[in-house]
Amino acid sequence: MRKPRLRRRQLWRLSFGLAMVGLTSTLLTGAGQAKESPAQSTSRITASDGTQYTATNHLLPSARGHGREWMLAWAGSADPTKPDFMAVIDATKGSASYGEVVNTVTMGPGLANEPHHMQYVWHKGDRLYAGGLKSDTTFVFDTSRLPSLRLAGVNVASDTPCGTMPDAYQVLRDGTAYGSFLGGGDVAGPCTYTNGEVRTGNGAAGSPGEIVLFDRNGKTLAEIPAATAAGEDPKLCGNVPVLKKATCANPHGIMVNERRNILVASDFVEAAAFTSPEAPLREDLARPTVRVWDISNRKDPKMLSVSKVPDGPRAQLESDPIWYESRVLMEPALPNKPEHKGAFVSSMTGGAVFYTPDIKAPKPVWKEIIDDTSAYREAGAEPDVRGGGDNSSWLMVSPDDRFLFHTVMGVPKGYGQPLDKTTGMVYVLDIRKLLASGDSPKCSVDRLKEVFDGGQEHDCPAVVGTQMIRDVTDGGPHWGAMDNFAQNSDGTWKETKKIKRLAVANYFIAGAFGGDGDHRVCMLNLTDQGKLSMDRSFRDEYTHKPCVSFNRTSWPHGDNGDARPHGVLFTVSDGVLK
Repeated sequence: MRKPRLRRRQLWRLSFGLAMVGLTSTLLTGAGQAKESPAQSTSRITASDGTQYTATNHLLPSARGHGREWMLAWAGSADPTKPDFMAVIDATKGSASYGEVVNTVTMGPGLANEPHHMQYVWHKGDRLYAGGLKSDTTFVFDTSRLPSLRLAGVNVASDTPCGTMPDAYQVLRDGTAYGSFLGGGDVAGPCTYTNGEVRTGNGAAGSPGEIVLFDRNGKTLAEIPAATAAGEDPKLCGNVPVLKKATCANPHGIMVNERRNILVASDFVEAAAFTSPEAPLREDLARPTVRVWDISNRKDPKMLSVSKVPDGPRAQLESDPIWYESRVLMEPALPNKPEHKGAFVSSMTGGAVFYTPDIKAPKPVWKEIIDDTSAYREAGAEPDVRGGGDNSSWLMVSPDDRFLFHTVMGVPKGYGQPLDKTTGMVYVLDIRKLLASGDSPKCSVDRLKEVFDGGQEHDCPAVVGTQMIRDVTDGGPHWGAMDNFAQNSDGTWKETKKIKRLAVANYFIAGAFGGDGDHRVCMLNLTDQGKLSMDRSFRDEYTHKPCVSFNRTSWPHGDNGDARPHGVLFTVSDGVLK
C-alpha cells in the first residue's frame, strides 16, 4: 500500500528541487493543472422512492471531435464524502489523448455506493447498467451521446425487496437486462416474488439472493427466485442465521444465451460473513454451486438445475477446505457458437476452472480443466505459488470461441504468501480442442501432477498467453473486458469477433477477500495466437507510466483524490459505429 508520509516527503523534495524552474510536485498527481474548464451537463431522474438522482458530465476539450472508442470505468471515491463516478477514457489507439480521462460523470446525491460491475459486453444501442453493491442501487445510462452519458433510470433498494447487493448484468437484444443480486432480501423473513412464489431468507447480504429483470429504464419487471422451493443440503449450504430450508443461492456471475434460452449463474458466498480478511472463514458459506434457468418466459424463468463442482487433487495439499478447488464460484462463461453447448465456471478461493459439455443437461457434470497453479508456472511465478486462495476472477469466452480469458488477483496477505511472490496475472486458454470434443470431453485435472503441469488429456486447454501484473498491495487484476470493436479504413468502427485487446482493473472491494488494490486500469494487447503483452502506450496522463492510475488528486470534476475502479467496458461513439 502507498505510504502517505513517505510520499509527502518525497514530493516535498521534488518540489524544492524544481522550484527554480516553476515546477511543483503536482505534476505527479494532476493537482492545479492549467486545463480548460470542463463542459458540464446534468441529467436528472426521480426514483420510485421520490429521491432525485443526478449524473453530471465534466467533458474536457480532448473529448471533442469525430467520435472514437472509449473505455468506461465505474469507480468509487476512496473518500466517502466525495462522489462516485463513471470515468470515460480515450481508448482509441494512436489518439493524441490515448489513455486520458476525458470525462467524469459524477453521481448524486448518494455517496459510497461501492461501484461494482456493469454488463460484460456493450453493443451499439445498449443502455449501460451499473450497480452500487452497498447502496443496493442500479444506475442505467443512455450511451447514445458518448463520451457524454445521460441518466436514464435508477432502480433503488425498495424496487427489489427480495434481493440486495446487485452484482452483474446481461443486456438482452430487446434492451431489457437481467441482473444478479448476491444478497438476501431487504429484511429477514418470507418474500414474495413476481410469479407468486415465496422464499424465506435471513436478510440483507444474506441468503437467498435473486435474479432481476429490468426494463430499459431500470424498472423492475420481475424478481425471480434463485433458491429452490425444497431447499438444499444444509451441510453444504450453511446460512447465518440458519434457515429452515438451507440454500447456497448467492448468485454472482451471470451469463445468458438467448438463442438457447438459458441463463447461468454461479453462487459466490453468503456475503455478510465475508466482510474482511480477518473474518472467520466457514467452508459451508463458500459456495460451490451453479444454477441454470430456461428463460423462454423472460419474466418467469424455469429453474433447470442446481449442480455442484467437484474438489480436485490439490485439496489434499490445502490446510483449510476454503481453499479446495470447488470453493467460492465467481464467474460462469458460455461459448457463442450454436454447436457449443457447454459452460465454464471459475472458483475464487479455489483457484480452478471447470467445464461441463452440456449446460442444459438435467444434471450437469463438471470436470476441472485447469488449476491456476499451472498457469502460474507458465507465467514464471515462483515454484511454491499455488492456486488456492489466489482470488481468480473475471472469466470470458472470446466471440469466436477460440480463447478463454481469465484474471487472477493473487493471494492477499491475510490468506497466504506475500503478494510480492504471488502477485496478479491474466492468462489465456486455447479452448478449441475442448469445445470440439462435443459431449464426451476427456480433459480432467484429477492427478496432482496435472495441478502443476496442466491437464494431460489431448483436449485439455493449453495456456497460450500470460501477463503478470505487479500489484503488491492487497489486490490485483480483478475485473476485465474484451475490446469487441475494430476500426474501418474510413475511420468508422464495427463490432468484431476477433479480440485484439483486453482491459483489466486492479480493485475488488476494500476490506474484502483481495481488497483495495493499486487502483490501476491496464490495457493488454492480444495476438492471433493468444499471446499477451502490456500496452505500454496506454499511459497515465500524469505519471506517464503504463496503465491509468486512479490514485490522483485531480479529475475533470475537481480535486477529489483517489478512486477505486471496478467495472470496465469498451464502447464507441454512436455516430461512427456501423
